Amino acid sequence: MQLEKFSYDNTIVRNFAYATMIWGVIGMLVGLTAALQLAWPSLNFGLEFISFGRIRPLHTNAVIFAFVGNGIFTGLYYSLQRLCKARMYSDLLSKINFWGWQLIIVSAVLTLPFGITTSKEYAELEWPIDIAITLIWVVFGWNMFATILTRREKHLYVAIWFYIGTFVTVAVLHIVNSFELPVSFFKSYSWYAGVQDALVQWWYGHNAVAFFLTTPYLGLMYYFIPKAANRPVYSYRLSIIHFWALIFLYIWAGPHHLLYTALPDWAQSLGVVFSVMLIAPSWGGMLNGLLTLRGAWDKVRDDAVLKFMVVAVTAYGMATFEGPMLSLKNVNAISHFTDWTVAHVHVGGLGWNGFLTFGMLYWLFPKLFRVELFSKKLANFHFWIGTLGIIFYALPMYWAGFTQSLMWKEFTKEGLLAYPNFLETVTEIRTMYMLRALGGAMYIVGTVVMVYNLFKTAAAGSFLANEEATAPALHPEAKDSQEHWHRVIERRPIQMMIFSLIVILIGGLVEMIPTFLVKSNIPTIASVKPYTPLELQGRDIYIKEGCNNCHSQMIRPFRSETERYGEYSKAGEFVYDHPHLWGSKRTGPDVHRVGGKYLDSWHYNHMLDPQTMSPGSIMPTYPWLFEKDIDTSTTASKIVAMRTLGVPYSKGYERQANIDFMKQANQIVANLKEAGIEVKSQREIVALIAYLQRLGTDIKVKNKEVK
Repeated sequence: MQLEKFSYDNTIVRNFAYATMIWGVIGMLVGLTAALQLAWPSLNFGLEFISFGRIRPLHTNAVIFAFVGNGIFTGLYYSLQRLCKARMYSDLLSKINFWGWQLIIVSAVLTLPFGITTSKEYAELEWPIDIAITLIWVVFGWNMFATILTRREKHLYVAIWFYIGTFVTVAVLHIVNSFELPVSFFKSYSWYAGVQDALVQWWYGHNAVAFFLTTPYLGLMYYFIPKAANRPVYSYRLSIIHFWALIFLYIWAGPHHLLYTALPDWAQSLGVVFSVMLIAPSWGGMLNGLLTLRGAWDKVRDDAVLKFMVVAVTAYGMATFEGPMLSLKNVNAISHFTDWTVAHVHVGGLGWNGFLTFGMLYWLFPKLFRVELFSKKLANFHFWIGTLGIIFYALPMYWAGFTQSLMWKEFTKEGLLAYPNFLETVTEIRTMYMLRALGGAMYIVGTVVMVYNLFKTAAAGSFLANEEATAPALHPEAKDSQEHWHRVIERRPIQMMIFSLIVILIGGLVEMIPTFLVKSNIPTIASVKPYTPLELQGRDIYIKEGCNNCHSQMIRPFRSETERYGEYSKAGEFVYDHPHLWGSKRTGPDVHRVGGKYLDSWHYNHMLDPQTMSPGSIMPTYPWLFEKDIDTSTTASKIVAMRTLGVPYSKGYERQANIDFMKQANQIVANLKEAGIEVKSQREIVALIAYLQRLGTDIKVKNKEVK
C-alpha cells in the first residue's frame, strides 16, 4: 500500500497554547481582583472601570472564552490532525480562527469594563461582537469539517464525536440566545422578555457549561489521557453511551437554574428530571477516563502530567455529581443565590478545565519543541499548590454558602426572622471571602510557575513547525459483518453532525415552544405598565454597573423570603423586562420590591457611600454616577426599540419621551433638595433612583423593609 507524505501544522497549536497561558493568567488576576474587592471593597479605588460589577463579567468571559476557549483550540488543532492523519484543511482558516478569536477577547476587554454589556450571564458581549463570534465559529467549523472530510483515517475516534457535538450545539446556543434588537452600536435589547428571556438565558447558560466547558474537554480527555498513559481507552462501548446520552440529556437541564422562580412548574420539573439523569452518562465518562489508567498508577505517582489529569477527571466527577444534586428542589432551596453555587462552579472550572489544560500543556510543549520539560520539580510544585489553591477556594465558599442559607431562613421562637438585617449575613462570611482570595492567589501562583516552566522549555528546544508524517490514502472498504453498528456512523461525519443537531434540538424545543406560545404560562397582570423614559434609562444604568451580579430580582415563595422582601414575584410582572434581571447570586439583598421602601435621599447616599446607610457593607461606592449626565439623545431610539419588541408605548411617544423624562427627573431632584441634596436633573444617579423606586410597585403588596 502506497504511503502519502504530508505534515502536521504545529504553528497553530503553539499559538493557541501561548494564548491559553497568557489569557489564563490575565483572566485569573481579574478574578482575584474581584475576590479581593468582596473582602475589601475600597480596592476599586473609586474607579468605575475596575468596580466589581464591571469586572465580574470580564473575569467570567476571560476564563471561559479566553483561557478555556484557547485551550480547546490548542488541543483540538493538535489532536484532530493526528486522529484524521491529515493537516488542517486550510492554514489560512486556522490563522483567521486564531487572530479572530483573540480580537474577540480584546473586544471584551475594551467593552465590559466600560459598562457595555447585555447583562446576560456568560453572554454579556454586545451585538457586534456576537456577530464576530458567529463568523469565527463558522470559520472554525469549516476548517474542522473540511479536515475530517479529507482525512486518511476511516473511522472517527471518540474525541472527534465530542468536537462535532460541541461545534453544532454552541452554534445553536449562541444564535438563539443572542437574538437581540440593536439600539446603537454599543446597545441592544434582548428579543425575549421576562420569563421567556430567563428560560432562553439559562438554557444557554447551563449548556454553555455543558458544551463549551465540558464536551470539548471530554474530547481532549479521550485523546490526551490515553496518549499520556500510553494505554487505550478503557471501553469503546461506554464511550458511545457517554456521548449520545450526554448530549441528549444535557440540553434539557437549563431550567434547574430557575427553580422556585416565576418559570412555569412543568418546565422546572423537566429541568430537575433530566439533571438527575445526567449523573449516569457523566460518571460513565469519568470512569472511562480513570479506568484508562488501570495498570498505570505507578506512573501517575511520578508523572506530573498524569497527576493533573487524574485530579481533573476526579473534579469532573465531583462537579457532575454535585450538579444534579443541586438541581433537586429541596437542595436547590438551600443552595440557590448562595456561595455554594460559586464553590460548585469553581470545582469544575479550576479542577476540571484548569487542571486538564495544565496537563495537556505540560505534555504538548516537549513534543512541540523536541526537548525535555525544563523542570519536573516546578511542574510538581504547580500541581500541589494548585490543588491546595482549589481546596482553599472551595471549602470557604461551601462554608459561606451554608452559612448564608441557614441565616436567611432562620426564625426565632416568636416566628420572626432571626437575622432581619441582610447585612448580618454578609459580615458573617467576610473571612470566608478572604480565604477564597487566598486560594485563588495560590492557584495563580501555580499557573505563573507553569508559564515560566513552559517558556523555559520552549527557549531550550527547537520548535517543529511542520511535523512530517505518512499514512495510506483513505479507500472505501466493504463493511465487516462483525463490525460494531456504531462504526457506520463514525464513517459519516456529516450524518453524525445532523444526528447530533437533532438530538440537542429536542429538549430545547420541548421546553421553549410551550413557554412562548401558550399564554397561560405567563398570566398577564393589568396593573403592570411599561417603564417611564427616566426609569428605562435608569434600568440601563443598573445594567451598565452590573448590579445584577450581586442583587437578584426574584422573590421565591418561601416564608423566609416573603417575610424579608415582600410578596413573591409573579411571571406577569416581567413582561416588559428586556432582558430579565433575576440574577443568580445574592451578595446583597433582593431588590424586586425595593420600590417605595426608602426615600430618594437614602438611595442617593447609599450609592455615594454605602457604609453611611449600611455600616459594614461590602458594596463599592459609585461616585461617577453623580458626575455623569445621561445621554438623552438615546431616549427616543430606546422607546422605538421597546415598542418594536412589543412594549405598548403609543405611536409617536418617542417625541414626548424626553419631556416626561425631565418632569419625573425634576420631581426626584425636588425630593432630594428637601433633604438638603443638590443635584442636576440629568445626572445618572437621578435615573437610577427612578428605576429603583419603580421596582415591584406595579402590584399592591405589603412592603418589607430591606437593609
